[in-house]
Amino acid sequence: MKSALLVDSEPPICELLQDILKSEGMEAVTLASGAEAADYAHAQKFDVVFVDSSSPVSDGIELTRKIRGSGYNRRTPIVMITTPKYAGFLTEGFEAGASFLVYKPIDRIRLLRLVRVMQGAVENDIRRFRRVAVEVKALIKSGDDEVEAATIDLSLNGALLRAQRIFPRGSPVKINLFLAPMQPVVGHGLVMRTVSDNQMGIQFDGLSMGESTRLQDFLLRLIPA
Repeated sequence: MKSALLVDSEPPICELLQDILKSEGMEAVTLASGAEAADYAHAQKFDVVFVDSSSPVSDGIELTRKIRGSGYNRRTPIVMITTPKYAGFLTEGFEAGASFLVYKPIDRIRLLRLVRVMQGAVENDIRRFRRVAVEVKALIKSGDDEVEAATIDLSLNGALLRAQRIFPRGSPVKINLFLAPMQPVVGHGLVMRTVSDNQMGIQFDGLSMGESTRLQDFLLRLIPA
């Protein structure tokens, strides 16, 4: 039987996760302490790990780093459960090694879809989720200058885009991603790199909870469950 490590100190969330995992044929080891969870992650292989980053008991960011440094679960999908904290938290979570982000209050249907994707997709697909090759129309604005662009690849924390004109590295930008048929995902970011004279890599650092959830839902549909 597949197993999951669940690190959360809130009983209602633990019960919801346990119920969903059980319905998908997975058993869960449930802990509240991040230190104890790190020991488990170093000693046992899990198929998925859920970490509550909003609890000081679990210290989700640091725990995620420790799990990524473990032998058994270095590549295990990690779902970070969180509440909006501060600008840049999304980037910090992914840099620590999170694979997916789920905001409270938890949507049961979205979470069930996520669990099914993680079970059905091979590791390469999970890794591919971090940077999906997909073309999406975009509008990029820096100051009073605005250019039309299209994504070459897209992830929850950034995009590589092609445009007739690009902004210099370090430029703060506002980005509109047109994920048809929905309204555009709107957020802010920073040009982190440029490739030739028509490609730029943008790191998101200003997506709201709602916008990042919509983007994750869009990307999840590109991975077969």
